[in-house]
Amino acid sequence: MLESYDRTPAGAAGRLESAVEVLSKRKGYEFIEPAPASDEDIIRAHSSRHIERIKADSDSRKEGLLEKLARLAAGGAILTGELALSGTPAFGLIRPPGHHASRSSYWGFCYYSNMAIALLNLKARGLIQSAFVLDFDLHVGDGTINILGEKKAFTIHNPSGRGDESFLTDIQAALRKASEYDIIAASAGFDQYVDDWGGNISTSGFNRIGQIMHEFAEERCEGRCFGILEGGYNFEDLGKNALAFCEGMQGKKMS
Repeated sequence: MLESYDRTPAGAAGRLESAVEVLSKRKGYEFIEPAPASDEDIIRAHSSRHIERIKADSDSRKEGLLEKLARLAAGGAILTGELALSGTPAFGLIRPPGHHASRSSYWGFCYYSNMAIALLNLKARGLIQSAFVLDFDLHVGDGTINILGEKKAFTIHNPSGRGDESFLTDIQAALRKASEYDIIAASAGFDQYVDDWGGNISTSGFNRIGQIMHEFAEERCEGRCFGILEGGYNFEDLGKNALAFCEGMQGKKMS
């Protein structure tokens, strides 16, 4: 079981276990370990003061484990984005989450903005010029908005609606209005699940979200799409929901 790095639900030991188990048994899925994000990677999204605060906070807890894992999560997001550039969907099964981490502050179990770090890395290297971010977490990704929201290259959409039909309709409407992008990425918040905090989206609903992203990527982004884990605190069912979403990103419907 993966070690706990703090006392939050996102940092609890065992949070990723069902996802690791389910995905490792599914044919065609490969686990790839990333390198930690560097200061150069992180500073594109965060202030130097922010980095120093997290280091100090981490050192006061578990001998720096929190900051080490936060850097590894950010590195995982970067790798996930890189893998998606080939046109093969990728999913970053990472923790801690990141979409509440703004340029100079953090809260909500988040420390570094994994999505912002990944996309700014790709853009700085000339690999993309634009991206559509679908953040379907239960809570609005205020950190992602703070860092990327005023940059013309990025569009961020946080869908709303109660139940699969309304929620999916919102996503489809936003994507119909969207222009051309180099990549579509999801901040995947499985806390929207019917048996999680949100009490809202079914497992088949997550599969359909993935399918909608796949269809958009094929039409507008040369097949480039990826997701990274944000919320999701029903540990037992996280695996089946992550699998449903990943299958959807490949254009596959789950029964």
